[in-house]
Amino acid sequence: MPLHALNEQHLDHDLASIRIKNLRLRTFIGIKEEEIKNRQDVIINVVIRYRAAGAVQFNHIDQALNYRTITKHIISHVEDGRFQLLERMTREVLDIVMSYPQVLTAQVEIDKPHALRFADSVSITLSETRGDHAAV
Repeated sequence: MPLHALNEQHLDHDLASIRIKNLRLRTFIGIKEEEIKNRQDVIINVVIRYRAAGAVQFNHIDQALNYRTITKHIISHVEDGRFQLLERMTREVLDIVMSYPQVLTAQVEIDKPHALRFADSVSITLSETRGDHAAV
């Protein structure tokens, strides 16, 4: 097997998935007067894929994607923001995640609990791959 094929195979082996699960925040989301005046709960789930070869090899934070930094960025943006549409909030959170150059792909799902009378929640999911021009 050629050396470049071995290197590519090794890179695929060290693809990491980071999952931020059920990040519970409060923000202004919606178009009704009550929604504009009162914060509501949202639940954010994020899946991030990045090459973790450096983190695996060197066991040092400088080689890893710092999910704490990303999460703090998301918290600040969502809690300080005002959103009419769940789609817009989801896009903005995805843009935050993709702003970190190490991120290869990301998926963001945001739930708005109790948005419908007989449902637990309504959610929107958007995803992007580095180099994409639009969300999938």
